[in-house]
Parts: sequence; structure tokens; C-alpha cells
Amino acid sequence: MGLKAKVLFVCIHNSARSQIAEAYLNKFGEGDIVAQSAGFKPGGLNPLAVEVMKEDGVDISQNSCDSVFNFFKEGKRFSYIVTVCDEGSAEACPIFPGVIHRIHWSFQDPSSLEGSEEEKLQRTREIRDDIKSKVQKFIELINSGKLSENAPDDWKLKK
Repeated sequence: MGLKAKVLFVCIHNSARSQIAEAYLNKFGEGDIVAQSAGFKPGGLNPLAVEVMKEDGVDISQNSCDSVFNFFKEGKRFSYIVTVCDEGSAEACPIFPGVIHRIHWSFQDPSSLEGSEEEKLQRTREIRDDIKSKVQKFIELINSGKLSENAPDDWKLKK
């Protein structure tokens, strides 16, 4: 059918939330919708994210943590920029020029979780599942051609 959209998922470190979203969109987008991810201050992959994705049959262990600024310098273009920072960090997520739509989904950063290792894993699983659900809805709306009219209120869709 051809490429419908290119999507960039952005969070602060490109270590968990944006990596999860990228992996799911590329898995479920079936080549019609493709994703990359980047961070404002890229770090290393979050081991909790790697583990919970592996539990769901997706290996992100070899992914790189990329800089949104490098993508800009390379002249990469995207139809959608989706920031996945928590509300407190959303202001630090960069604005990428030349984008048709910007969307903000708020997710807690797995690196900020407290508690036992099992409690952190359980909460990261919940974050993973929330991201997966939103990515599946996103693909459905893009495929229907009705993203602008039917985006959920909490998506903070901006043109």
C-alpha cells in the first residue's frame, strides 16, 4: 500500500518510553507506518524496559539511544512527533520543525520508579502496556484517515 506516515517518538533519554513506542509501532505498523525514536539527552537503554519488552516477545536490547538534534541535523522529516515524557518533563521535550502533527502522551519514566525490583518491573509492565495500547489506537486512527477528528482528548494533538 505504500508508506502512510513516519513517526518520531521523543522522550528525555530515549532509554525506555520512546524505545517501547518505536518498537510497537514498527511491529504493528506493518511497514505502512514506520517509527524512530530519539531523546533530548540520550542515555543508555533502561534494563527494565529491555526486560519487559522481551517478556512481550520484542527485543530492543541492541537499539541505540539517539539524539533528536542529530536527526534534525541529518534533515530527517516526520509526519508525527509524539512526545512520551511525563507531565513534569514535557516542557524539556524538544519541538521538531517541519512536523504535520505533534502529539503528547504522558507516561512515567521507568528510571524514576521506586520500590523493590519486582515492584519496578510490575510498574514498567503497566507503562509498557499503556504505550502498546496507545500505539495500537494511533495506528488504527492513521489507517482510518481520521486521526485529527478522533484523537482521544488526552493526546494533546497539535498542528
